Amino acid sequence: MKIATFSVGEDQHIGIMQDESIISLTELSAEEFPPCLKTFIERNNELRARVDQLIEQSENDIVTFPLSDVRILPPLTQPEKIICVGLNYIDHCKETGMEPPSSPVIFSKYANAIIGHNEAVEIPVNSNEVDFEAELAIVIGKEAKCVSEEEATDYVFGYTIMNDISARDLQFSDGQWSRGKTADTFAPIGPVVVTHDEVGDPHNLKISLELNGEMMQDSNTNNLIFTVPKIISFLSQSMTLKPGDLIATGTPPGVGMGRNPKVWLKNGDQMNVTIEKIGTLSNHVK
Repeated sequence: MKIATFSVGEDQHIGIMQDESIISLTELSAEEFPPCLKTFIERNNELRARVDQLIEQSENDIVTFPLSDVRILPPLTQPEKIICVGLNYIDHCKETGMEPPSSPVIFSKYANAIIGHNEAVEIPVNSNEVDFEAELAIVIGKEAKCVSEEEATDYVFGYTIMNDISARDLQFSDGQWSRGKTADTFAPIGPVVVTHDEVGDPHNLKISLELNGEMMQDSNTNNLIFTVPKIISFLSQSMTLKPGDLIATGTPPGVGMGRNPKVWLKNGDQMNVTIEKIGTLSNHVK
């Protein structure tokens, strides 16, 4: 199931994306499906069954919008936590000149950084070295504390795409990464969240990023150093993961800072991040 948060005029909905259209669950039953994906995630077991039931019962009353008539919004806007894993592809470690870590390298972004599909990434006034990073992001489905690797995927609701935008000059001048990683608009996510059952194995997905039509990153999640279960288990030993939390799993090689000459984002650039079975997240730069 590919679930999107979207708006039609002033009205916000959640719905199921199907090819070039989207079914509004909110129109089917606003009481059961308020336009908030986090609420859906919290009531997942109950509502997933109701989706199929309602669609079957209301076949003639289903409200479907062409994608061209809607605005796709960030699937989640206020997660309790946005957790990111750095240096999680061997070749990315090499291009940054850093040793592969022995355990996951963790940093955070904040909700101010979240934007959606087709929205603009804004270059901050205090940075001249803004970079792109295509990433698979985990969406947590239920509260997880001290879970084992064997049971970790039971706590996954689904997956989405994140572009981990990074101001490299701020990131490395500060001695820690927060300011360079979580400027306004630095966490594009979406366009959908695809449920865990539809994605299947998250460790065999093609992942790529095109900048102005040129392929910059082209890899597969089978190159992750730390797997999805490892990351979830590792984090849950220290913090309680909550429904709707986002965990970005790291970026493959090809980022701007690893190139010669280096490639920094500039006004008018267009980025398209594509992950197999999820879709394409598009954002421009200003």
